[in-house]
Amino acid sequence: MDAAEQLRSQDASLFHRSGCPGAEVTLCILGSPSTFLSLLLEGGIQSPGNMLLCLSPAWLMKVATPGQEGEAALLVSKAVSFYPGGLTFLDDFVPPRHATYFLAGLGPESGHGKEAAELARNLTCPTGTSSELARLLENRLLMRWLLSQQSGVAVPATLAFTYRPPGLLRGGDASPGLRLVELSGKEGQETLVKEEVEAFVHSEALGDASQVAVRLSGCRGRGQQALPLHLRVEPSTVVNTVLGLLEKLEEEESVLVEAMCPPVRLPLPGGPAPGPELAVRVCAVVCRIQGDRPLLSKVVCGVGRGDRPVRHHYTLPRTLGVALAQCGLEEEAQVALLEQGIKEAAEGALAAVLALEAGLSVEQRGGRQVHTDFLGVDFVLTVIGRTLTPVVLKLNSGLCLEACGALEGLWAVPRLRRSAEEAAAAPLVETMLRRSGRHLMDGKQLLVIGAGGVSKKFVWEAARDYGLTLHLVESDPNHFASQLVQTFIHFDVTEHRRDEENARLLAELVRTRNLKLDGCFSFWDDCLVLTALLCRELGLPCSPPAAMCLAKQKSRTQLHLLRCQGPPWPSTSLHAVACCPLESEADVERAIYQVPLPGVMKLEFGSGAVGVQLVKDGPQCHEHFSRILHDLQGEADHPGIGLGWGNAMLLMEFVEGTEHDVDLVVFGGRLLAAFVSDNGPTRLPGFTETAACMPTGLAPEQEAQMVQAAFRCCLGCGLLDGVFNVELKMTGAGPRLIEINPRMGGFYLRDWILELYGVDLLLASTMVACGLQPALPAHPRARGYLVGIMCLVSQHLQLLSSPGSRETLQALHDQGQLRLNLLEEALIPGQYEEPYCNVACAGPSPAEARHRLLGICQGLGIDRPNYPVAHFLSHFK
Repeated sequence: MDAAEQLRSQDASLFHRSGCPGAEVTLCILGSPSTFLSLLLEGGIQSPGNMLLCLSPAWLMKVATPGQEGEAALLVSKAVSFYPGGLTFLDDFVPPRHATYFLAGLGPESGHGKEAAELARNLTCPTGTSSELARLLENRLLMRWLLSQQSGVAVPATLAFTYRPPGLLRGGDASPGLRLVELSGKEGQETLVKEEVEAFVHSEALGDASQVAVRLSGCRGRGQQALPLHLRVEPSTVVNTVLGLLEKLEEEESVLVEAMCPPVRLPLPGGPAPGPELAVRVCAVVCRIQGDRPLLSKVVCGVGRGDRPVRHHYTLPRTLGVALAQCGLEEEAQVALLEQGIKEAAEGALAAVLALEAGLSVEQRGGRQVHTDFLGVDFVLTVIGRTLTPVVLKLNSGLCLEACGALEGLWAVPRLRRSAEEAAAAPLVETMLRRSGRHLMDGKQLLVIGAGGVSKKFVWEAARDYGLTLHLVESDPNHFASQLVQTFIHFDVTEHRRDEENARLLAELVRTRNLKLDGCFSFWDDCLVLTALLCRELGLPCSPPAAMCLAKQKSRTQLHLLRCQGPPWPSTSLHAVACCPLESEADVERAIYQVPLPGVMKLEFGSGAVGVQLVKDGPQCHEHFSRILHDLQGEADHPGIGLGWGNAMLLMEFVEGTEHDVDLVVFGGRLLAAFVSDNGPTRLPGFTETAACMPTGLAPEQEAQMVQAAFRCCLGCGLLDGVFNVELKMTGAGPRLIEINPRMGGFYLRDWILELYGVDLLLASTMVACGLQPALPAHPRARGYLVGIMCLVSQHLQLLSSPGSRETLQALHDQGQLRLNLLEEALIPGQYEEPYCNVACAGPSPAEARHRLLGICQGLGIDRPNYPVAHFLSHFK
């Protein structure tokens, strides 16, 4: 029975399909189903049909890539695909699918190490590991030398005898507990070995350890099971064992003498000890997330006899809390302290590995696209200085993930309640998807319409990081972004009533310059309709121009949706708000009787809440209409807020409730992702944003209502492809629409979503613009909370104009104490102002993030009598 038949016999839900069409994203795993169980189950949920398991290297082949010497693409001809609910298919792919990410089991237990190692080497697609990195990872001496330099990471006291050690090890002792002895030869070393061993077994570094182990470190030491253990008080037997191994020592190998950490003596619950002492071995999975940061994903434990090593595959996995309770440790403060110690040590271990990896050559890593995306860290619990301490025994590339999968597999059994905890592989799946998206977009040519302001500086930096080639159309010939793109086209795009004509002219310019475009997009409100028209001219993917026009004009959006009575039910009209367009004083008089007052008066094509005001009666309506018509007549009066479309206004009903933003990723009319944030109360009668919190504090049902309302409103307007920002209010009767911004969310939103969820709305926007489905997890989870406050020139001019204060803000940002998003460049006070910057703090809960932010605002002077930060943050308690 071959591997596929074995899998089919174990899983009745495995079906065979031929010629199944493949998606763009292809996450390919080569290895045992048990090793990657957590990854496969999570991949089936987060990216259905795109997580493929290959049970044999014969199901894969490498094909040389033209123009990339020495590198090859990886093609998948056969694989098992995974879907939610444990549904699996055995697929034959004709033609083969191109892998966008590859991860192979390379340990001794994989059964096809050499073939897997060759397949993983020098691929053009992102790769999660290689045999070269695996050898480094499983070299105990190298890893201990590396980890001993990390603060907060404890390793067993170790004496190492090395013969012609690798260059990575040359650099002397790393810590008092790690002693490296470089041998000039393998023979005649008796005296030196005896002196070093005796000094080691009598050193304080061994603590309470009564035994030492002697082992090989290097390729031949991988998978060693039986270890000779020796009493610390009998150094002669240790010396003899070391000398015996030295005779067989090869270049870059070492003989290690290491302390056997004594198992911690935990109090047993009630009664005398029924048997031998118990030892706890801890497995931690830590993943590389956005920004190359390590994140502890999950911890599982094994419990065994204290008089023998506790090994993988010889113990049942359980959670840390259960394992400690079984051993008698249930005191919450101690458990929390230990959990924090494990987290710091595991994340420190991956940080050290990533730092080492950054200094390796392409050849040493095994390929240009090879990076360590996850790590297994094995700990033993012992007491050091009267403190319960996790000590790192070894690092691995699959065993800890396998242990987590075995524990998670318990909840897949019918009739058992599924665990609500995040899967160990969830951050890894996010990383695989993110790297796949970057791979698919590398080298893509995109035309950007409108460069925006200083708040969009991240676009140009991210484009360079993603390997995009950008061409820019912009009205300002001296815009800073003109120097950051491949091609700059100076073209006046401010007169939007000529967008159709300008789209034809721009299309001709693109053809004249022979630009080979994969996509065209805009993140700037004023240019969205022009972009849709230009995409139609060039035959590039985009939502229809009619949909963009409908979403761009606020009164048309509401009136159109009010007519959408369904089906389906609930109809979209339930989310729309009564309104009336205004172009003359007569329109204002008519609107007063059509729209319930109080109402909100705003510019039809405006942005940034400029000119938006609460009006309570007829006189206020006329007064505000006249003032806007006088003050904001054209683009020169306030650039960048939509006055190129004219200064028509609308009056809409004011609805009571909390305000929220919903940022959506939509592809082919399907909702791929949604992120909901909360806004604080505004400074009425104005509506300039004051504060925000992400993720939302709404109840899950209300959050789902918000997402559904935002998505239905976009579909109702014909917005089928793109990244959209929808502003709504949660009222007593449910969500009500404020407006749709048919582009990526502005201000701080892209930055916050990237930080909390690891999802980049900019990358998603560019993928949709190229007709590619964004590589996003289906159910992203936030890692903490962000609470932020806006700073205004009218309220904080002294603070913002002081070099010292601005340096303090930047320093706190650089130290990670706060997040600073600069939204404007010039400190220009005025009646119609937009926020100058946003200051935010992170925390494990909204209350803690709010508390930190309030303290900083009080210390820096952002909190003022006329700008009560505590009030603006009051919604986030």
